[in-house]
Amino acid sequence: MNQIPALVRVFAYLSLLTVGGGMAAFPEMKVLTVDVHKWLTFQQLIHLYSVGQMAPGPNMMMIVPIGQWAGGFLGAAAVLLAFFGPTAILAYIVARGWKKLEKWPWRTSIQQGLAPVSIGLLLAGCFTMAKGAITGAETAAISVGVLLILMRYKINPALLVLAGALIGLLSFMPK
Repeated sequence: MNQIPALVRVFAYLSLLTVGGGMAAFPEMKVLTVDVHKWLTFQQLIHLYSVGQMAPGPNMMMIVPIGQWAGGFLGAAAVLLAFFGPTAILAYIVARGWKKLEKWPWRTSIQQGLAPVSIGLLLAGCFTMAKGAITGAETAAISVGVLLILMRYKINPALLVLAGALIGLLSFMPK
């Protein structure tokens, strides 16, 4: 129960970092949930994110188990509201104001400037995850293979996550 205020602070803050998508908040989520509060390990965080990619609905629902582990049912509910609430309110307010600025000359410039920021945040999240997920030659080969497939073919990434899981299962099984 004493973790609830910390969970709310952390996930309300992370909510505001998701401008570039959920992966944009991943580096800071790793620092706060793994390094600072020690609610889970880096491997557990990567596992939750991977499962979130496979599950239907918003992939950032993976935050709910973190709240549950740290604060039980109330922690899960608090994290859910703290993470999705601020962003929903901010998006509503910005969308209303943005519509009013439709003819403003700076609007296009702002939109064009935010695109690279979002991409940079996304890449930062990818590099943070790679640091924990690529642990040797086998995992590096899997990640390079997935990258090459995604660059060449239009394929559902969930299928590649499943394929990577199967390859990992077969590769790392005790002999």
